[in-house]
Amino acid sequence: MPRQQERARRTRAAIVRSAATEFARRGFAAASINAILEQSNATKGAMYFHFASKEDLARAVLDEGLEHYRAIVDRWMDVPGLDPFERLHGLIGDLGAALHDDVVIAAEFRLVTEPEFAEEVRLRGSVLWGRAGYQLAREAQEKGLFRPGVDLQRFVEAIASSLAGQRYLADLTSPETDVRARFEACVEVPLEAMASEQWLAQWREKGWPSRPDNDESTA
Repeated sequence: MPRQQERARRTRAAIVRSAATEFARRGFAAASINAILEQSNATKGAMYFHFASKEDLARAVLDEGLEHYRAIVDRWMDVPGLDPFERLHGLIGDLGAALHDDVVIAAEFRLVTEPEFAEEVRLRGSVLWGRAGYQLAREAQEKGLFRPGVDLQRFVEAIASSLAGQRYLADLTSPETDVRARFEACVEVPLEAMASEQWLAQWREKGWPSRPDNDESTA
Protein backbone atom coordinates (compact mmCIF):
# COMPACT_ATOMS: atom_id res chain seq x y z
CA MET A 1 0.00 0.00 0.00
CA PRO A 2 1.45 3.43 -0.92
CA ARG A 3 2.60 5.51 2.04
CA GLN A 4 -0.06 8.19 1.51
CA GLN A 5 -2.87 5.62 1.47
CA GLU A 6 -1.50 3.96 4.61
CA ARG A 7 -1.39 7.34 6.38
CA ALA A 8 -4.98 8.03 5.34
CA ARG A 9 -6.05 4.59 6.61
CA ARG A 10 -4.42 5.20 9.97
CA THR A 11 -5.94 8.65 10.27
CA ARG A 12 -9.40 7.29 9.53
CA ALA A 13 -8.95 4.47 12.06
CA ALA A 14 -7.80 6.94 14.72
CA ILE A 15 -10.83 9.15 14.13
CA VAL A 16 -13.20 6.19 14.36
CA ARG A 17 -11.58 4.99 17.58
CA SER A 18 -11.71 8.47 19.11
CA ALA A 19 -15.33 8.87 18.02
CA ALA A 20 -16.20 5.55 19.62
CA THR A 21 -14.77 6.76 22.92
CA GLU A 22 -16.75 9.99 22.72
CA PHE A 23 -20.01 8.35 21.66
CA ALA A 24 -19.71 5.68 24.35
CA ARG A 25 -19.20 8.31 27.02
CA ARG A 26 -21.62 11.04 25.93
CA GLY A 27 -24.00 9.62 23.33
CA PHE A 28 -24.52 10.92 19.82
CA ALA A 29 -26.17 14.29 20.43
CA ALA A 30 -23.77 15.44 23.14
CA ALA A 31 -20.61 14.12 21.49
CA SER A 32 -18.13 16.84 20.59
CA ILE A 33 -16.42 16.88 17.21
CA ASN A 34 -13.63 19.00 18.72
CA ALA A 35 -13.05 16.39 21.44
CA ILE A 36 -12.93 13.64 18.80
CA LEU A 37 -10.38 15.58 16.76
CA GLU A 38 -8.27 16.43 19.80
CA GLN A 39 -8.08 12.82 20.95
CA SER A 40 -7.32 11.48 17.46
CA ASN A 41 -4.76 14.23 16.63
CA ALA A 42 -6.60 14.77 13.34
CA THR A 43 -7.58 17.99 11.65
CA LYS A 44 -11.16 18.96 10.83
CA GLY A 45 -10.22 18.79 7.16
CA ALA A 46 -9.00 15.22 7.58
CA MET A 47 -12.20 14.24 9.32
CA TYR A 48 -14.43 15.67 6.61
CA PHE A 49 -12.26 14.07 3.96
CA HIS A 50 -13.25 10.68 5.39
CA PHE A 51 -16.72 11.44 6.78
CA ALA A 52 -19.43 13.68 5.38
CA SER A 53 -20.97 14.44 8.77
CA LYS A 54 -21.10 13.52 12.44
CA GLU A 55 -23.84 11.02 11.59
CA ASP A 56 -21.66 9.47 8.90
CA LEU A 57 -18.89 9.09 11.47
CA ALA A 58 -21.31 7.44 13.91
CA ARG A 59 -22.32 4.94 11.23
CA ALA A 60 -18.66 4.11 10.69
CA VAL A 61 -18.42 3.34 14.42
CA LEU A 62 -21.53 1.15 14.14
CA ASP A 63 -20.01 -0.72 11.21
CA GLU A 64 -16.79 -1.27 13.16
CA GLY A 65 -18.81 -2.49 16.11
CA LEU A 66 -20.57 -5.02 13.90
CA GLU A 67 -17.20 -6.45 12.88
CA HIS A 68 -16.20 -6.77 16.54
CA TYR A 69 -19.45 -8.59 17.25
CA ARG A 70 -18.88 -10.88 14.28
CA ALA A 71 -15.41 -11.78 15.59
CA ILE A 72 -16.89 -12.77 18.97
CA VAL A 73 -19.64 -14.84 17.39
CA ASP A 74 -17.30 -16.57 14.94
CA ARG A 75 -14.89 -17.44 17.75
CA TRP A 76 -17.55 -19.37 19.66
CA MET A 77 -19.74 -21.06 17.06
CA ASP A 78 -17.51 -24.08 16.44
CA VAL A 79 -15.23 -24.45 19.48
CA PRO A 80 -14.32 -28.17 19.61
CA GLY A 81 -15.13 -30.14 22.74
CA LEU A 82 -17.86 -27.78 24.01
CA ASP A 83 -21.59 -28.40 23.86
CA PRO A 84 -23.97 -25.73 22.49
CA PHE A 85 -24.85 -24.35 25.92
CA GLU A 86 -21.17 -24.00 26.82
CA ARG A 87 -20.50 -22.16 23.57
CA LEU A 88 -23.49 -19.88 24.12
CA HIS A 89 -22.27 -19.15 27.64
CA GLY A 90 -18.81 -18.26 26.30
CA LEU A 91 -20.25 -16.07 23.57
CA ILE A 92 -22.48 -14.10 25.94
CA GLY A 93 -19.67 -13.78 28.48
CA ASP A 94 -17.41 -12.31 25.83
CA LEU A 95 -20.11 -9.83 24.86
CA GLY A 96 -20.25 -8.67 28.47
CA ALA A 97 -16.48 -8.36 28.66
CA ALA A 98 -16.47 -6.42 25.40
CA LEU A 99 -19.10 -3.99 26.68
CA HIS A 100 -16.73 -3.26 29.56
CA ASP A 101 -13.39 -3.37 27.74
CA ASP A 102 -14.01 -2.65 24.03
CA VAL A 103 -14.87 0.99 23.42
CA VAL A 104 -16.24 0.26 19.95
CA ILE A 105 -18.72 -2.28 21.33
CA ALA A 106 -19.61 0.14 24.13
CA ALA A 107 -20.26 2.87 21.56
CA GLU A 108 -22.41 0.53 19.47
CA PHE A 109 -24.50 -0.31 22.53
CA ARG A 110 -24.98 3.40 23.23
CA LEU A 111 -25.68 4.52 19.68
CA VAL A 112 -28.40 1.98 18.89
CA THR A 113 -30.46 3.40 21.78
CA GLU A 114 -30.39 6.89 20.24
CA PRO A 115 -33.36 8.12 18.16
CA GLU A 116 -31.11 8.87 15.19
CA PHE A 117 -30.20 5.19 14.87
CA ALA A 118 -33.35 3.43 16.07
CA GLU A 119 -33.83 1.78 12.69
CA GLU A 120 -30.27 0.44 12.78
CA VAL A 121 -31.02 -2.08 15.55
CA ARG A 122 -32.20 -4.67 13.01
CA LEU A 123 -28.79 -4.52 11.30
CA ARG A 124 -26.50 -4.55 14.30
CA GLY A 125 -24.82 -6.73 16.89
CA SER A 126 -27.87 -7.78 18.89
CA VAL A 127 -29.38 -9.37 15.79
CA LEU A 128 -26.06 -11.01 14.91
CA TRP A 129 -25.64 -12.68 18.30
CA GLY A 130 -29.38 -13.43 18.43
CA ARG A 131 -29.18 -15.48 15.25
CA ALA A 132 -26.12 -17.27 16.59
CA GLY A 133 -27.90 -17.91 19.88
CA TYR A 134 -30.88 -19.40 18.12
CA GLN A 135 -28.60 -21.62 16.03
CA LEU A 136 -26.89 -22.89 19.17
CA ALA A 137 -30.25 -23.42 20.88
CA ARG A 138 -31.49 -25.43 17.92
CA GLU A 139 -28.32 -27.55 18.04
CA ALA A 140 -28.87 -28.09 21.77
CA GLN A 141 -32.44 -29.20 21.14
CA GLU A 142 -31.28 -31.68 18.51
CA LYS A 143 -28.84 -33.12 21.06
CA GLY A 144 -31.59 -33.46 23.67
CA LEU A 145 -30.15 -30.85 26.03
CA PHE A 146 -33.46 -29.04 26.61
CA ARG A 147 -36.46 -30.24 28.53
CA PRO A 148 -39.25 -31.55 26.28
CA GLY A 149 -41.47 -28.88 24.75
CA VAL A 150 -39.14 -25.91 25.26
CA ASP A 151 -39.84 -22.98 22.92
CA LEU A 152 -36.45 -22.01 21.48
CA GLN A 153 -37.57 -18.53 20.50
CA ARG A 154 -38.74 -17.90 24.04
CA PHE A 155 -35.41 -19.16 25.40
CA VAL A 156 -33.39 -16.77 23.21
CA GLU A 157 -35.76 -13.87 23.88
CA ALA A 158 -35.43 -14.42 27.64
CA ILE A 159 -31.66 -14.08 27.31
CA ALA A 160 -31.97 -11.03 25.05
CA SER A 161 -34.32 -9.26 27.48
CA SER A 162 -31.98 -9.92 30.39
CA LEU A 163 -29.01 -8.65 28.40
CA ALA A 164 -30.87 -5.46 27.51
CA GLY A 165 -31.43 -4.81 31.20
CA GLN A 166 -27.82 -5.53 32.07
CA ARG A 167 -26.70 -3.20 29.28
CA TYR A 168 -28.50 -0.27 30.93
CA LEU A 169 -27.25 -1.25 34.38
CA ALA A 170 -23.69 -1.27 33.02
CA ASP A 171 -23.98 2.49 32.45
CA LEU A 172 -24.79 2.98 36.13
CA THR A 173 -22.24 0.68 37.72
CA SER A 174 -18.61 1.30 38.64
CA PRO A 175 -15.72 0.35 36.32
CA GLU A 176 -14.90 -2.50 38.72
CA THR A 177 -18.23 -4.25 38.11
CA ASP A 178 -17.85 -7.73 36.61
CA VAL A 179 -20.01 -7.21 33.54
CA ARG A 180 -18.98 -10.59 32.14
CA ALA A 181 -20.41 -12.38 35.18
CA ARG A 182 -23.65 -10.41 34.92
CA PHE A 183 -24.03 -11.33 31.26
CA GLU A 184 -23.25 -14.99 31.99
CA ALA A 185 -26.06 -15.01 34.57
CA CYS A 186 -28.43 -14.02 31.75
CA VAL A 187 -27.72 -17.44 30.24
CA GLU A 188 -27.61 -19.43 33.46
CA VAL A 189 -31.05 -18.45 34.75
CA PRO A 190 -32.99 -19.52 31.61
CA LEU A 191 -30.93 -22.72 31.46
CA GLU A 192 -31.91 -23.60 35.02
CA ALA A 193 -35.54 -23.40 33.92
CA MET A 194 -35.30 -24.98 30.46
CA ALA A 195 -32.26 -27.30 30.21
CA SER A 196 -32.70 -31.02 30.72
CA GLU A 197 -32.23 -32.44 34.21
CA GLN A 198 -29.36 -34.57 32.95
CA TRP A 199 -27.50 -31.57 31.55
CA LEU A 200 -28.16 -29.51 34.67
CA ALA A 201 -26.87 -32.27 36.93
CA GLN A 202 -23.61 -32.45 34.97
CA TRP A 203 -23.28 -28.66 34.96
CA ARG A 204 -23.88 -28.37 38.70
CA GLU A 205 -21.22 -31.01 39.31
CA LYS A 206 -18.55 -29.72 36.91
CA GLY A 207 -19.40 -26.06 36.31
CA TRP A 208 -18.42 -24.26 33.15
CA PRO A 209 -15.31 -25.43 31.30
CA SER A 210 -12.16 -23.35 31.13
CA ARG A 211 -12.08 -20.76 28.42
CA PRO A 212 -10.40 -21.85 25.15
CA ASP A 213 -6.65 -21.25 24.99
CA ASN A 214 -7.00 -19.27 21.77
CA ASP A 215 -9.44 -16.77 23.33
CA GLU A 216 -8.40 -13.21 22.55
CA SER A 217 -9.63 -9.87 23.77
CA THR A 218 -11.65 -7.76 21.37
CA ALA A 219 -10.48 -4.57 23.00
